Amino acid sequence: MINALPPVRWFREFGRPPRILGLDVARALAILGMVGAHIGETDSFDWFEPSTWTSLVNGRSSILFAVLAGVSIALMTGRSTLPERERIPGIRLNLIGRGAVIFVIGLALEMLNTPIAIILTLYGLLYVAVIPFLRWRPWQLLTGAAVLALLGPALLAFLNAVMLHPFGSGIGFVLYGTYPITVWLALVLGGMALGRMHVEQVRTAVVALIVGFVLAVAGYGLGALGQAAGITGAVSGSSSFSGSSSFEGSSSGWAEYPQALAEADPGGAVLLAVFSVDPHSGGTAEVLGSGGFALVVIALCLLASRPLRGVLLPWGALGSMPLTAYSAHVLSIVLVSGPGGFFSSNDFWAATTLGLLVLTTLWSMFFGRGPLERLVGRGAAAMAAVPHRS
Repeated sequence: MINALPPVRWFREFGRPPRILGLDVARALAILGMVGAHIGETDSFDWFEPSTWTSLVNGRSSILFAVLAGVSIALMTGRSTLPERERIPGIRLNLIGRGAVIFVIGLALEMLNTPIAIILTLYGLLYVAVIPFLRWRPWQLLTGAAVLALLGPALLAFLNAVMLHPFGSGIGFVLYGTYPITVWLALVLGGMALGRMHVEQVRTAVVALIVGFVLAVAGYGLGALGQAAGITGAVSGSSSFSGSSSFEGSSSGWAEYPQALAEADPGGAVLLAVFSVDPHSGGTAEVLGSGGFALVVIALCLLASRPLRGVLLPWGALGSMPLTAYSAHVLSIVLVSGPGGFFSSNDFWAATTLGLLVLTTLWSMFFGRGPLERLVGRGAAAMAAVPHRS
């Protein structure tokens, strides 16, 4: 009997258990959504104007990517079963290795000098940040995510105001940058909880769909209340971080502090942190609304991947190599516009989408894992091979 050709075998086998095709499809949507957020031409969203619906990619795509990161971490550390205590040291080193390589890839992409807020540097950090939560049960992960989502933005905004907008490279990167750790860790913990709850089962997808819809209504409803009350904008110190302090250089700090504190308006900052819903605003309303939106997308992809497997295989191939696809997208901008250049074009967005789908499908057929995914895997294996004490 003649062996099947690689493309035929790939078509028969790719996306089958234990791989979960729906997650790969959702990951592809996150990547292509971020492509659109970077280079697409979108108008303000209006439910009654379908031509504006492409603006849904702004902010929500990166949040979907973060939730899926949490799901992936859960799957690689035991799926629905908590990892045994004796495995934890090796898993820790594995995650540190992965995070380090992803972080370096992110730095390399930032060196290309595009105006894109590269998510991979924080993405690499999150692989390390989740280590204390590896043996948390789903309800504990959900509790942690809820606490961070509900209290994290308000607490950071309050501290930012009380300390008169502190600045520094570490603070700007971890706390008050485009991707504040409290917001993104909440999303990753929520994704880990989903990954621990038999995410491959239809029942889990249905529950995620319902919960995601409820969260989206609650979050966007909270944001609508804030907008009706005139509470809008980005949370102070997050995406609006300026790297300067109103208190900097004062020679009589404590004497001027009361006036500076009044100008910082801690109460107003907290309200803004609760009600902000705009993309990358960093508010509780955005975390709940867009986090719920991400759950809905993941659930629909899980449900659709069963009856539509053949149609969704190219999307699954793209989603199986997200680091490679994301990096290729950033590199394509530099190749077209040059270092430091930038442009927006829906035609280029469409061309990038088609190109990524075709190239990743062909790569998956003939070579398997993406090149950067292999690099991350080698980094993780090398780190995990380091002798450690149990």
